[in-house]
Amino acid sequence: MNEAAAAPRLSILSDDRLAATTGVRHGFFTRRGGVSEGLFASLNCGPGSADAPERVRENRARAAAALGARPEALLSGHQVHGRDIRVVDRPWPADERPRVDGLVTARPGVVLGILTADCAPVLFADAAAGVIGAAHAGWRGALGGVLDSTVDAMECLGAHRADMIAAVGPCIGHTSYEVGADFAEPFLAEDASNAMFFAPAARAGHRMFALPGYVVSKLARIGVGSVRAVGADTCAEEADFFSYRRATLRGEPSYGRNLSAIMIGP
Repeated sequence: MNEAAAAPRLSILSDDRLAATTGVRHGFFTRRGGVSEGLFASLNCGPGSADAPERVRENRARAAAALGARPEALLSGHQVHGRDIRVVDRPWPADERPRVDGLVTARPGVVLGILTADCAPVLFADAAAGVIGAAHAGWRGALGGVLDSTVDAMECLGAHRADMIAAVGPCIGHTSYEVGADFAEPFLAEDASNAMFFAPAARAGHRMFALPGYVVSKLARIGVGSVRAVGADTCAEEADFFSYRRATLRGEPSYGRNLSAIMIGP
């Protein structure tokens, strides 16, 4: 049996609206089907982790191949929880990743990748305009405007927000996301209705935060035409996802990264 035949099968979640969109390929990859071991088992796609670089490269190559792309076509930024966006017109070397939290393109064959381990990955497409986008939306980036910036950058390439489909991928769920009492203040300052995304926690003085609900609501408020979340909880579903919070609670020294990716088919 050759190596390709022996390779474990990748497990990929999808959004049915994006899947039905002509010319667009996408996937929310689980941690299954890669070559990494230990804390990173097995499809760790994060160059910023402490995993062996050659294993990360192989995992990313497998993910790219699952979308019908070459390894070098899969791009991801050095994510910093900000709102900066890069318009992608050509691949960049792996060691020259820009410090951005969103990517947009109108170029076929380029795979836009977002790496997460509890933050929300968001994939966008306006098929009529031939424009796609991807954003890394943790609480800080979502509150700080990375979703707005991504939509604005797509419109600069000819997209229209009312025609966009946005899919919010696997992220930490509200039953896993306990926060301190002060955490809610900037959200309530933004809009008092954001109180709906906070619920009392079992521990006094704490709350539970619904990150995917907030991201979906914010996308709807800024005018994105069709928005939906896939509903998976990265912290609770250990067999399928890496989680920063889970690793931190256990005192583990590092953690893997989940990949979400989208491309315009060549």
